[in-house]
Amino acid sequence: MKLSLYTYLGCLICLIFAAACKNKTEDRMRITPPIAKKHPKKLEKHGDIRIDDYYWMNDREDQEVLDYLNAENAYYSEMSKHTKDFQEELFQEMKSRVKEDDNSVPYKYNGYWYITRYEKGGEYPMYFRKKEDREAPDELLFNCNEMAKEHEFFNLRGISVSPDNTLASFATDTVSRRQYTIQIKDLESGQIFDDKIENTTGSSVWANDGRTLFYTKKDPVTLRADKIYRHVLGTSVSEDVLVYHEKDSTYNTFVYKTKSKKYLVIGSVSTLTSEYQILDANDPAGEFAIFSPRERGVEYGISHYNGNFFILTNKDGATNFKLMKTTDAKTSSEYWQEFIPHREEVLLEDVEIFKDYYVLSERENGLNKLKVNRWDSSASYYLPFDSETYVAGASINVEFNSKMFRYYYNEMGAPYAIIDFDMETQSKTVLKEQEVLGGKFDKANYRTKRVWATARDGVQIPISMVYHKYVEFDGNSPLLQYAYGSYGSTIDPYFSSIRLSLLDRGVVYAIAHVRGGEYLGRGWYDNGKLLHKKNTFTDFVDCSKYLIAENYTSPEHLYASGGSAGGLLMGAVINMAPELYNGVIAAVPFVDVVTTMLDDSIPLTTGEYDEWGNPNEKEYYDYMKSYSPYDNVEAKKYPNLYVSTGLHDSQVQYWEPAKWVAKLRELKTDDNLLFLDTNMDAGHGGASGRFESLRETAKEYAFILDLEEKIE
Repeated sequence: MKLSLYTYLGCLICLIFAAACKNKTEDRMRITPPIAKKHPKKLEKHGDIRIDDYYWMNDREDQEVLDYLNAENAYYSEMSKHTKDFQEELFQEMKSRVKEDDNSVPYKYNGYWYITRYEKGGEYPMYFRKKEDREAPDELLFNCNEMAKEHEFFNLRGISVSPDNTLASFATDTVSRRQYTIQIKDLESGQIFDDKIENTTGSSVWANDGRTLFYTKKDPVTLRADKIYRHVLGTSVSEDVLVYHEKDSTYNTFVYKTKSKKYLVIGSVSTLTSEYQILDANDPAGEFAIFSPRERGVEYGISHYNGNFFILTNKDGATNFKLMKTTDAKTSSEYWQEFIPHREEVLLEDVEIFKDYYVLSERENGLNKLKVNRWDSSASYYLPFDSETYVAGASINVEFNSKMFRYYYNEMGAPYAIIDFDMETQSKTVLKEQEVLGGKFDKANYRTKRVWATARDGVQIPISMVYHKYVEFDGNSPLLQYAYGSYGSTIDPYFSSIRLSLLDRGVVYAIAHVRGGEYLGRGWYDNGKLLHKKNTFTDFVDCSKYLIAENYTSPEHLYASGGSAGGLLMGAVINMAPELYNGVIAAVPFVDVVTTMLDDSIPLTTGEYDEWGNPNEKEYYDYMKSYSPYDNVEAKKYPNLYVSTGLHDSQVQYWEPAKWVAKLRELKTDDNLLFLDTNMDAGHGGASGRFESLRETAKEYAFILDLEEKIE
């Protein structure tokens, strides 16, 4: 049998060693990294020519591609084998802090209490309910440990119980492409119906008749959520009716039911624009009506209460959003009346509606705020929070007729709590505090702070930090700087028991709240996307320089981490300022920006135009090319790099990091580590089990801590 180059390399890779050297770092055996073949492909746009030597990796069915990925995996495995015991130690340490036989806080919906439970040794959750009383016998709905037995990857989502409580729709993904199969279970008999609805988002909703189910299907190539179907119990899936087709390739569509249970809602959203359609949930065979037609740049979301709709929107230039109100009968935007005005310094993020109260989720100066209001205006107050490094927000509040508002709270150095707050008496009950097992955790051992770095354009960039109380800031402390910085996604200063494995070893953890997120309001996002995207990268670099200048760390001890769009950030940063970092972790990184954004057959591409720009327009093409990590790799020194990906990733295709690593290997002028670690069974989210995913974190932590040990 003839072996390909990479199969041959994979067979030999563990046998190729160099001589042992004097110091501890060079004691371990050396092997030759895989060198990818080059097949130059000419890519031309707007008269500009790019040569992509590794474009051929864009085929997950090609055995040569698989051989190359396996060779990279073998290289990483051999080069990191001296850390295998340490990885296992980290894994067991992180796992030991997790309460294995854990329960969620029960919530009540339509006469039943719903609970998620984990068993000791179980990788996956089990879903239960109890009728009326919390002390009633358990009724098992789904045991994911059993359902996952035949699969390398398993994820269950979208459980939707029918109004009469007898049926549940649910969805599973066993590939990690986020293409879910919906099925229906009879909760009385335990029977799962034979019909399977393939290639969906996993989400579905019942009409009030308890026999009609609405769901969203994906385009099989681009994976864009583009069609809403109606399924009637007892009929074949082949007879399902197409209710709505979102033909604009920059939009995704979805369907849900209002909390009031009166309306079914179809949403269509792009990055900058929203549109909704509504239908009386008692009339599932009826026609959906446009709530208010889409207007470019106008975003809105709707909630229903007592004959009125409340609209959270940026209409009329309300950059940080405002709340408006209109009646059921007149929903078009010309009828909307202001209810909560726009505020320049306060981002209005959400509204939670109850029978007698509504709760506003706000963000001011980066901090979460929860404001309780009575509909009759007799009471209005904020829940008190004191820290500058905390996270607070609405938890599960599905009951409409309730005076209890459930929220979560944690500080960066202390575990989360789930709290029921009585909006009438203003008293609170802590329902659950996260348990950190292992016998070593004491929140008094950790300190948090928020500092502000000055960016090169004079803007102040906040950084949230957590560290062990014994850390001395003399410039010699290892520091891991994390950021995301895209899509308006805010990375709040949350607590992590996993992170303790770094903190207890003297590593400082810092979240840089760079532009591109919404930490400081919607303008913070607007100034970190499209033709302002480079602000995200320069903010991160300037935060690094600040942390070094203030003696929190030094380039020898500074590490950076980001995933997905945060992986793009990592790629851009090491092209801009590689000298600032000793090591960088790039998880499922989006690094081949121009090529990906020019390929509208790739999942997500067209819906991303409002985030990154459309490179079919020369202005955006030129700007993207100027920062795209893959296109800007140069012959120079780069930090030590650990890059991870998943073969079945639908968000960032595996070939982006694979090509990037191949090009870095070709051009970099240093002897620093460069690893590509591909999970051949998983996608964007990595391993599906709650403990198996810790092994991936253990790899990242071992990479950093091993580099730090070499310094010593």
